[in-house]
Amino acid sequence: MKAMILKSAGGIENLAVEEIPVPVIGDHEVLVKVAAISVNPVDATLRRNDDFLRLVLHLQKGEVPVILGWDISGVVEATGRAVTRLRKGDEVFGMVNFTGHGKAYAEYVAAREDQLAIKPSQVTHPEAAAATLAALTAWQTLVHLSGVKAGDKVLIHSAAGGVGHYAVQIARQLGAYVIGTSSAANRDFVLGLGAHEHIDYAAQRFEDLVRDADLVVDSIRDILHLERSLEAVKTRGKLISLVTFPDERLSRKALMGRKFLYRMEVASDGEDMRAIAGLLEKGQLRSHISATYRFDQIPLAHQQLESGHTKGKLVITL
Repeated sequence: MKAMILKSAGGIENLAVEEIPVPVIGDHEVLVKVAAISVNPVDATLRRNDDFLRLVLHLQKGEVPVILGWDISGVVEATGRAVTRLRKGDEVFGMVNFTGHGKAYAEYVAAREDQLAIKPSQVTHPEAAAATLAALTAWQTLVHLSGVKAGDKVLIHSAAGGVGHYAVQIARQLGAYVIGTSSAANRDFVLGLGAHEHIDYAAQRFEDLVRDADLVVDSIRDILHLERSLEAVKTRGKLISLVTFPDERLSRKALMGRKFLYRMEVASDGEDMRAIAGLLEKGQLRSHISATYRFDQIPLAHQQLESGHTKGKLVITL
């Protein structure tokens, strides 16, 4: 089968298509013939950083080949002996083995049954593949970690991005009052997702406009931005960082202000995937795909990810 191998940590030139054996599945796994893959900023971050790569993929010394990615949609080709819910021919999607070595950049992927959901029939494979890591991050942040309820005021940064555009939609479904930040060019897109208000991050200081948020979701890789977000949170409100690790000083500041500060860690979860599948099926959640690439163009997709200006999601089709 074809797989996109990372020969060593570094630039996009270190990604190369190679022929490798089809994976052998375990008792609780299914073999998925992949139709579409989603790529995420974390993929590019791992590609560049050897220490981070080994930490997140749980790589053993000398383990090869290294294959990035976790987000897939495709068709079940075979099932392990202990698999009970899925059958050959089922169309499924999910985030495979995160954190861990998901090996999604390939024609065939071995995935645990309990990490997958049945793809709604009216949703395309690219749309389903997009709604995996990013949608799970939004869902787990808003539902499990935050417990967002009707009437809560929620400020979502990078509301036009991968996680952000799902978070806006999910927060609205939960009954929250949603404010999204993005560039002025994406204002109509963010409001079209369901945000009640839009803030142009380049022209306005969000912390001057919002001081009473029940929740702020911050996906900006900048400790100073995280500190600004803390100012927008009300007493006993929550600030959740998706990428930046809060330092001791900021954690102390949150505590002194009687505010809750968390770092989000998404995890593979089939039950959550089924909840997302339900929203997709009802039309209450949709994936915005800004660009689609061929399998051999994954390096170009990484290049776009690293621009920091991707609206919605990037998808690879096989």
